[in-house]
Amino acid sequence: MTDQDKSPGQCGGEHTDEAAVRIAARHLLDERTAARLAETFKALSDPTRVRLISALQETELCVGDLAHCLNMEQSAVSHQLRMLRQLRIVRARRVGRHIFYALDDEHILTLFLQGLSHVQHG
Repeated sequence: MTDQDKSPGQCGGEHTDEAAVRIAARHLLDERTAARLAETFKALSDPTRVRLISALQETELCVGDLAHCLNMEQSAVSHQLRMLRQLRIVRARRVGRHIFYALDDEHILTLFLQGLSHVQHG
């Protein structure tokens, strides 16, 4: 079979579609950015952390309120929030002895809502 006999989308042997490679290369992430993005998705792979994000999509809440909402111990919620905070998925604001958590920015909300839309679509 020659390259002309192959249907579009088939790859084999020494054949390289230079135009397609150039297009892909323009969008290829550098390793550091890819690792950071993978860490964000890894954080979002945990159901508890996803539920925390869902609880924070409209308002900020303190650890006690989040623990009550998720029916979890405060220490477990704090542990998850610490990871989300390190990845800049949530931010914290101190008021006296209380720390209130909120989503860090609109990108996180958009990412959450897009993922939610995807799983509810099917």
